[in-house]
Amino acid sequence: MAKKKSKEINLDDLEEELVETEVPEEEDIEEIEEFSLDEISEEEEVSEVFEEELEEFEELEEEAPKEEIIDERIYVIPLAKARRGPRNKWAKKGVRYLREFMQQHFKPESLVISQEVNEAIWARGIQKPPRKIKIRATKNIDGLVVCYLAE
Repeated sequence: MAKKKSKEINLDDLEEELVETEVPEEEDIEEIEEFSLDEISEEEEVSEVFEEELEEFEELEEEAPKEEIIDERIYVIPLAKARRGPRNKWAKKGVRYLREFMQQHFKPESLVISQEVNEAIWARGIQKPPRKIKIRATKNIDGLVVCYLAE
């Protein structure tokens, strides 16, 4: 194997390189105005800092059209069937039965189960899902069905 030659660094060369690099002129540096925190109220701070972000957020809200809900139903879905079989799969089967129930009753093109419904099924772990769950399902023009927790 060939030995790698290490390059020696000379301190004089480094100093010359540093001197050659350009130092920014005073014109390039912007001065910051001095201010006191007592002069600015909390409302002014928030409005100044987040003014641009709020404008962008408002523009996004205006552009997004609200989805038109065609149908909305409330169901009590029995998940007791999920308790057949191995105990370590009950919660997974509960979610699967929820999907099958919604496919039979709503006939959606696509189905979305909200996180709160999923958390309600999994709240007591994989071995102890609830026997039944009450949900509110909405269907929009595109055929998208979203399941929310009803209370």
